[in-house]
Amino acid sequence: MTFKLEETTISNIHMAIRDGEVSAVDLVDGYLARIATYDKAGPNLNSIITVNASAREDAARLDAAYARTGEFSGPLHGVPIVVKDQAETEGLMTTFGCVAMDGYVPEKDATAIAKLRDAGAIILAKTAMPDFATSWFGYSSMAGETKNPYDLAHDPGGSSGGTGAAVAANLGTIGVGEDTGGSIRLPSSFDNLVGLKVTPGLISRAGMSPLVVFQDSAGPMCRTVEDLARLLNVLVGFDPADPFTATAVIAGPVDYQARLNIEQLKGQTIGVLRQSFGDPSDPVAAEVNALMEQALAVMRGAGANTVDVEIPDLDYYVEYTSLYVTRSRHDIDAFLDSRPVPMKKIKDIYDAGKIHPAIELFEMLVEGPENPLSDPEYYQRYTAREVFQRSIINEMAKVGASTLVFPTTQIPSPSRADLDAGKWTTFTYPTNTLIAAQSWLPAISVPAGFSQAGLPVGIEMMGLPYNEASLVSLAYAFEQLTHHRRPPASTPEI
Repeated sequence: MTFKLEETTISNIHMAIRDGEVSAVDLVDGYLARIATYDKAGPNLNSIITVNASAREDAARLDAAYARTGEFSGPLHGVPIVVKDQAETEGLMTTFGCVAMDGYVPEKDATAIAKLRDAGAIILAKTAMPDFATSWFGYSSMAGETKNPYDLAHDPGGSSGGTGAAVAANLGTIGVGEDTGGSIRLPSSFDNLVGLKVTPGLISRAGMSPLVVFQDSAGPMCRTVEDLARLLNVLVGFDPADPFTATAVIAGPVDYQARLNIEQLKGQTIGVLRQSFGDPSDPVAAEVNALMEQALAVMRGAGANTVDVEIPDLDYYVEYTSLYVTRSRHDIDAFLDSRPVPMKKIKDIYDAGKIHPAIELFEMLVEGPENPLSDPEYYQRYTAREVFQRSIINEMAKVGASTLVFPTTQIPSPSRADLDAGKWTTFTYPTNTLIAAQSWLPAISVPAGFSQAGLPVGIEMMGLPYNEASLVSLAYAFEQLTHHRRPPASTPEI
């Protein structure tokens, strides 16, 4: 084969290395050239906060080891990866998107980073994110404003928007984000990627700044489902440093790549959550709805049965199970207090003006209680999550569905002008990602096509707890039938 960096996959990279067409150093050099051309110049995507100055040296070590042994160092050998700046990285500045953390260099890798290194991946760069992951949109006091590579006047999503824009623009092979309310899936939808929120705890969050500790979910953001499955194989697993990874023990060992099946849709009953579709009288939402209908037709054509499902009191449960304002101040402060960071309290950060002014959620977190238990409704809201999850699963079971589908967001990426004018906020933007987040169910966003304006649109598939393998395989079957992924025209091959 003739190796091409743009839109390459893990499999293509490994074939090219074996054939002598490319080295890990070549890959790093190629991506660094693209970062210089498209992120720091040209369209100025502004998706990267910190480039790893040791990336080329790390690649050279992998090349030397391969030359000696003829064997790969792991399943991600030589693969350059971009990681949301939410994950602590030894020897590399980690800011959590906040200028108050400028200069903080951790002495230890987050568990996810350590797993990536052990698998032979090259940590290429840390990506932009809103201050402590507190926005749907690409604002950051540390990085500024990140652009959507499909339309530079639009937003790439948040809070993993830096990873979304970078992977979409081929500034790295694969990426890692984190999802508490939708922060992997929403930017994956905006940036024409596949992104997975796992059952909380399937992947360790140790060394990653929290938002709501029992809801936070690290996970993969990739251009293909196969790459997502390969990355998932590396990231999952029990970690003594994160007690929530008891989830990984319950789920048991799974080879997600081996479970991919192009025939997965055949014979499946797919529940359609039409109550989460946008208002058909809104022309923009109507475009998204039309793409959902096309996606459902593809599924039926592949042998699936689609049936409408309605979740009782859906809006009520999405609102009542929201614990950001009650819980996040405590969780972030506890994380910062355990580290040698420049500032230890989010109230001090806010009072010092060291956050992006467009992030309205941060101000609300500062006004929240230092101790969540001081909220008299805390336990009721926490336990409502279990009722919410049970209600969803019961409705799925009534029709024999193991998966629900709906638009990831009811409308595509908003324009920067509309965001700056206050048309949309974190509290008003019509995203559906909160459904899975606040019911603790796994969900994946998959490209479903483009709006008439050329903006990507994602379809979300939500499954049962610990059932990621089937969910990812369904996404794979849909992807292979549709091939909606295409690179953005704003970042052509160089």
